[in-house]
Amino acid sequence: MRSAESLKLPAFDAERLRADFPILQQEVNGHPLVYLDNAATTQKPEVVIEAIANYYRRDNANVHRGAHALSDRATAAFERARDTVARFINSPTARQVIWVRGTTEAINLVAHSWGRSELGPGDKVLVSYLEHHSDIVPWQLVCAATGAEVVAIPILESGDIDMAALDELLDERVKLVAVNHVSNALGTVNPVKDIAAKAHAVGAKILVDGAQAAAHGMVDVQALDCDFYAISGHKLYGPTGIGALWGRETLLEAMPPFLGGGEMIETVSFAGTTFNTLPFKFEAGTPNIADAIGLAAAIDYLDGIDLSAAAAHERALLAQSLELAKQVEGLRRIGAPNEAVGIFSFVLDGVHPSDLGMLLDQQGIAVRTGHHCTQPLMDYYQVPGTVRASYALYNTAQDVERLFEGIHKAVRLFR
Repeated sequence: MRSAESLKLPAFDAERLRADFPILQQEVNGHPLVYLDNAATTQKPEVVIEAIANYYRRDNANVHRGAHALSDRATAAFERARDTVARFINSPTARQVIWVRGTTEAINLVAHSWGRSELGPGDKVLVSYLEHHSDIVPWQLVCAATGAEVVAIPILESGDIDMAALDELLDERVKLVAVNHVSNALGTVNPVKDIAAKAHAVGAKILVDGAQAAAHGMVDVQALDCDFYAISGHKLYGPTGIGALWGRETLLEAMPPFLGGGEMIETVSFAGTTFNTLPFKFEAGTPNIADAIGLAAAIDYLDGIDLSAAAAHERALLAQSLELAKQVEGLRRIGAPNEAVGIFSFVLDGVHPSDLGMLLDQQGIAVRTGHHCTQPLMDYYQVPGTVRASYALYNTAQDVERLFEGIHKAVRLFR
């Protein structure tokens, strides 16, 4: 098996960073944990855990309307967190950042608010074959209600969007193009800026699922020239249950509220209701205050890391995986995108992905198996699912070696 030294991995001290993540210090099933399920959720550094705990210890109160010190402190921390997200994605203003539970809720917000008011019979929404179900099903629901149509954007065997096919699909009937920035199943990095330019040329809007991209420091909503961008905190080394939708201010202003209740109103009477200003128009009810603060702590943590070096490190781990895969008979990588993050998605002849995942777990190696909420993509490749190892900034070359030791053990066992 080739060593990490022979592969000349870039100088990035992942081992030092591991000490910041308490969960990585444990053993699982009698083995040191090798966590390779980062595309599903990343682990949390101690500073994030402490930020959440400290909020509950010191500042727990509802925000915006309390007439006491705890509420003032909670409100200040909550709105500082919004400012932190705005800076991280290069939003022109913080009021364009809407708190949501995650990317799924963000896409549903756009679909049911923007989509129901803007789509009609004969209109089209283009959705790529690479999309997570959360960027397919909401559009199917809204199009069924409005008479619009969901049209799939083909991909190439490599796992890249077929840009020539996209050109053919784009016309004045297309009102929205929905694509992910990075594929959760294959790691494909999509040319979002180019797709946005093509969409805008025919008068269409573009929504970007950025769940997998944010942790890699790729998000600049102004440079990408997108109309909507969605992120999830838990894939960004932050808590679950928190995320953000970014939108162009003119679009957000024109969109009707998604949910009704407290906070999102200006005045309420039985004669009628007027709505609050951005961003509060879309934030009904008590928000997820603690986890917004936790997400800001995660972003602050990432500010201390060279994310371009981290991304290069993760790509090197992918390259190491591809090199070691050559030594495993019957192992086939699914997709080979022109540009990819550190996601290694594969099948092994004669071994069901679930069986391989279970055997790896017995050795303390956590991977994801199945269709990864991308069933149309699995159908395209004619596989029921894959084994997916997804790398993060705290993974090491030794983690990859452990993965392949486990794969070789599976080959000996099942064959």
